[in-house]
Amino acid sequence: MADNNESNNTVQELKSNNKWFKFPLLVFFEDARAVFKLDSIGRELLGMAVPAAMAVASDPIASLIDTAFIGHIGPVELAAAGVSITLFNQASRITIFPLVSVTTSFVAEEDTLKKISDTEKGFPIKENNDINNNIGDDDESDTVEKNSDKNINTNTSESSSLDNKAKNKSEKKKKKEKKQIASASTALIFGTILGLIQASLLIFAAKPLLLLMGAKPDSPMLILGEKFLKLRALGSPAVLLALSMQGIFRGFKDTTTPLYVIVSGYSLNVALDPILIFYCKLGLQGAALAHVISQYLMALALLVLLMRKVNLSPPSTKDLQIFRFLRNGGLLMARVVAVTFVVTFAASLATRLGPITMAAHQTCQQVWITSSLLSDGLAVAIQAVLACSFAEKNYAKAKASAVRILQITFVMGVGLSVIVGFGLGFGASIFSKTPSVLHLIKIGFPFVAASQPINALSFVFDGVNYGASDFTYAAVSLVLVSIVSVGIEFLLYKAKGYIGIWIGLTIYMALRMLAGIWRMGTGTGPWRFLRG
Repeated sequence: MADNNESNNTVQELKSNNKWFKFPLLVFFEDARAVFKLDSIGRELLGMAVPAAMAVASDPIASLIDTAFIGHIGPVELAAAGVSITLFNQASRITIFPLVSVTTSFVAEEDTLKKISDTEKGFPIKENNDINNNIGDDDESDTVEKNSDKNINTNTSESSSLDNKAKNKSEKKKKKEKKQIASASTALIFGTILGLIQASLLIFAAKPLLLLMGAKPDSPMLILGEKFLKLRALGSPAVLLALSMQGIFRGFKDTTTPLYVIVSGYSLNVALDPILIFYCKLGLQGAALAHVISQYLMALALLVLLMRKVNLSPPSTKDLQIFRFLRNGGLLMARVVAVTFVVTFAASLATRLGPITMAAHQTCQQVWITSSLLSDGLAVAIQAVLACSFAEKNYAKAKASAVRILQITFVMGVGLSVIVGFGLGFGASIFSKTPSVLHLIKIGFPFVAASQPINALSFVFDGVNYGASDFTYAAVSLVLVSIVSVGIEFLLYKAKGYIGIWIGLTIYMALRMLAGIWRMGTGTGPWRFLRG
C-alpha cells in the first residue's frame, strides 16, 4: 500500500507541474534546450552510453576492417564473406539480443530490489530516545538527574562509538562479499546452451543456408562462403557467452569494464587479420580464424572479471528464473526473428543480382550497421536506468531520462548522417578497387547516410521499451512492421532493383521508429502515468 501511495503521489506531482499530461506526445520536446546539459541525469546517461557505444561498435568496426582486408583478395571472396557474415550475424542476433536485453533488465531490476531490501533490513540505530523519555517522567532530585544524565551521556558515547565501529566493519565486509544475482547465473546458462545450438546449426546447415540466401550451386562464392561460415561458427559459444556477460555488467550500470576487454579483443582480431590472411596465406579462412580466436579470449577475460564481482552459483534452482527468461526471451526472439528476416531478405535479394551487387551491398550494409549501432550505447544506458527507475517507482526520473536520451539520439543521428555521407562518398575505394562495385556503393550510400537519424531513434526506442519491461509491445509491433516491410522490399526490388532494396530498408527503419514513438507518445502501457 505504501508503494502504491508513493507512486500515486509521484504521478500527481508530475501532473501538476507539466502541461504534457493531456498530450503525452509533447513530452518529446520538453526541455529540448537542455539536451546536452550535464546535470545528474545527463552525467549518468552519458557516463554509461559512451563506453557502451564504443563496446557495441567494436564488433561491426572489426567486421568493417575484415571487409576491407577481404576486399583486397578479390570481389568473389568479398561477396562470399558478405553473405556468410550476414548469415552469421543474423543467426547471432536471433539469440543474442533477446538474451542480452532480458539479462540487462533483469539484473538491473534484481540488483535494485536487493539494495532496497538491504536498506529496509538495516534498521537505523535509535538515539536513546526511550531513555531520555523515561528520565523526564521521574520526580527525583536535581542531583540524581545530573548523575543520571552523566551516565546516559557516557553510555550514549560508548554505544555510538561501538555502533560506528560495527557499521564500518559491516561495510568493509559487504564490499568484500560478492553479489548474489540469480539472473546472472541464468544468463550464462542460456548463453552456453544457445551458443552450442547456433554453432551446430551453422556448421551442419551451412550449404543449405547459403543456397537459401541466393548463392548458386555452381558458384565459387558458395564453396568459399561455406568454408568461411563453418569456421566462423566455431566461435558462436564464445560470442554468446561474452555478450551475455556484457548484459550482466550493463545491468550493474558498468559499461566500462566490458569496453576494455572488447576493445582489446577486437584489436587482436584486427592485428591477426593481415597476418593470417596474407602472411600465412590462409585467405578468407584466415579472417574467420582471427575472429574466432579473439572471441574466445574475450569470453575468458570477461568471465574472470565477472567471477570477482558475482557469485555465479545460485542458492537454489528456484532462484534461476528460468521460466521468466523463457517467457520474455521468447517474445524478444520472435521480434528479432522478424527483424532479422527483413535484413537477411534484403541481402538475399542483393545476392540474386550477382556477386558484384552483393559485394557493394555488403559494404553499404556494414557501414549502415556500424554507424547506426553507435546509438546502441544510448539504448544500453537508458535500458539500465529505466529498469532501475521503474523498480523504484521513480516515474519522474523515468520520464526525464527517456526524453533526454531520445533528444540526444536525434542530434547524434543528424551528426552521423553528415559524417557517413562525406566519409563513404570519399572513402569507398577503401573497400574495393573494382569500378563496378564502387559504382554501386556510390548509389547506395545516400540511403545509408540519410537514414542515420531514423536508425538511431529506432535502436534507442528499443532500449526504452526493454527498460520499461515492455517486451510484449516490442515483439508484437516489430513483427507487424517486419511483415509489412518484407512486402515493400520485394515490390521495390522488382521495380527498382538494387536501389529498391535500399529504399525498402529505409522505409522499414522509419516504421520501426514510428512504432517506438507511438507507445510513449500515446501514454499507453508502462507510460500511462504520462496521461495521469
